Amino acid sequence: MTHRMTRRHVNAGIGAALISPAWASAPAFAQGGEPIKIGFSMAQTGSLAGAGKQALLGAQIWEKEINGKGGLLGRPVKLIYYDDQTNPATVPGIYAKLLDVDKVDLVIGPYGTNLVAPTLPAVMPKGKTLIGLFALDANHDFQYPKYFSMLPSGPTPKQSFTDGFFSVAAAQNPKPQTVAIAAEDAEFSRNAADGARENVHTYGFKTIYDRTYPPNMTDFSPIIRAIQATNPDLVVICSYPNTSVGMVQSANELGLKPKMMGGGMVGLQYTAIKSKLKTKLNGIVNYEFWVPTPKLMPPAADFFKKYQALAPGEGIDPLGYYLGGWGYAYFQVLQQAIEGTKSLNDDKLADYMRTHAFTTIMASDIRFGKGGEWTKSQVMQVQYHDITDAADLETWRGMSYQTVLTPSDEKTGSIIYPYEKALG
Repeated sequence: MTHRMTRRHVNAGIGAALISPAWASAPAFAQGGEPIKIGFSMAQTGSLAGAGKQALLGAQIWEKEINGKGGLLGRPVKLIYYDDQTNPATVPGIYAKLLDVDKVDLVIGPYGTNLVAPTLPAVMPKGKTLIGLFALDANHDFQYPKYFSMLPSGPTPKQSFTDGFFSVAAAQNPKPQTVAIAAEDAEFSRNAADGARENVHTYGFKTIYDRTYPPNMTDFSPIIRAIQATNPDLVVICSYPNTSVGMVQSANELGLKPKMMGGGMVGLQYTAIKSKLKTKLNGIVNYEFWVPTPKLMPPAADFFKKYQALAPGEGIDPLGYYLGGWGYAYFQVLQQAIEGTKSLNDDKLADYMRTHAFTTIMASDIRFGKGGEWTKSQVMQVQYHDITDAADLETWRGMSYQTVLTPSDEKTGSIIYPYEKALG
């Protein structure tokens, strides 16, 4: 349940309020008490909407469940959220409204590096604890002690995104030598590309192409042709969904065939994008944060049963594997901190989060260290393979088309190398 906003507010750039579906209505509370209001923004339009809508449904499932169990501290929970339109410029205004007008008790972060980064200076003067969702090293410049990152990238977040990619490459015999890096000119992809450059040095490779490109780019053939001209062994792409699709399509059309390709492409995890690209994904090695392996699925199975029953009616990603579960899980962290401190005080919540471990449906033993990052990386690299034009929702539901290559404790198989061998 949220507050409504007029079209005038939307046009002013604050972001459109969204109305929770009827199933999320909280039960009456015999114990009474004002609701605990938790405010946030979430991308419901723009380039990150495909994942943001998953996260929002995950949050709403958490809200319904927690209210069904009696709320927190004997009070119901009420989520108040607005569409940030995947536009960083809207974020400060949204959080100012949440804090000054809606008078929320707590805030939680939006989705994505580009949106979390402008959230921090908006909440820091108020001393609010903030959990960011999938934000890559967003606190690097601020070093805000009450920030916590719901992203399994560990203590070296920039490098961890592509570390598995390079570690797999370095293990091949003969070892590949040269690297091309192409990155979208945006906060996340710049950070991921910085990490890739560190990994090039760490693993002893040589960079022979390194360029950024604008987020609104639509013709990727010049980039692909320029990469082909350098003939690199490895191609690392750091991108957001729209350009991830464009890069994969162009690479396929122009016959780019390095020994490995991928690394840091956001969007390939979305069911709709997988369904669009299908066979073009074969051979790509790319990051993931969670996949439905027999080891990882059991703690999350009940959630995904609920999510997947509701998703068709909401017109969103039918599986929710990329962000639906994490949209639920970062509220679990906040919940556990509230229950552990029996308080809504931001200082107490932050102190608790710095000193305790958290268990969620998506990951266990989460501990926050320097800068609010996880103390241990759990970033995966997976390879897509054996995808046919007949691939459908049941294909994407399982593991038949993807192999976890790293980390070693999550590995489900070995790489098909070089890339060309996976093309069929």
